[in-house]
Amino acid sequence: MKIIIIGATGTIGKHITKALQKDHEVIKAGSKSGDLQVDITSPDSIERFFEQTGKFDALVSATGSAHFGPLNTMKDADFRKGIDSKLMGQINLVLIGQHHINPKGSFTLTSGILSEDPIVLGANLSAVNGAINAFVKAAAIELDNSVRINAISPGVFEESPDYFPYFAGHIPVKMDRVAQAYIKSVLGALTGEVIKVF
Repeated sequence: MKIIIIGATGTIGKHITKALQKDHEVIKAGSKSGDLQVDITSPDSIERFFEQTGKFDALVSATGSAHFGPLNTMKDADFRKGIDSKLMGQINLVLIGQHHINPKGSFTLTSGILSEDPIVLGANLSAVNGAINAFVKAAAIELDNSVRINAISPGVFEESPDYFPYFAGHIPVKMDRVAQAYIKSVLGALTGEVIKVF
């Protein structure tokens, strides 16, 4: 399979890449690193990116940023960081990518536990993650040519200790478990699912 991994050098992306590149052709992509570069906040950049990749069998998005901060100082511009990057960035990978993906291909997006288990300072991420999950469920019933789509919703990563103080009582998720959820989405048969990894 020809698999695109966006965010391939990131915290989880490097684990997904390692697991898949043994048996598949993997195109590693990022905003500043990888085989190809793409700015997911720019539809034009995404269009150019898919022109470079050509047809593909699966796309994994392990990227997207959002605003982390108190609600009482949050402004429209702060909230739009998550909308423009993690939400619309990933949605546009699907909206544009659906015209380049092979029949029976798959998209795997990344949301997160905050959609249903919010924390202080995480309102933007909670909203964005919830929207990603809803988009995946809706897109699954409309994608043509038996193309599948799922979202991976992990808890706080064990490799992100800087975030532990904000996730009081949360048990950090082991990276191999998170990586396997992406493998399940890419190589399995599920569609329209939010695969939770807690």
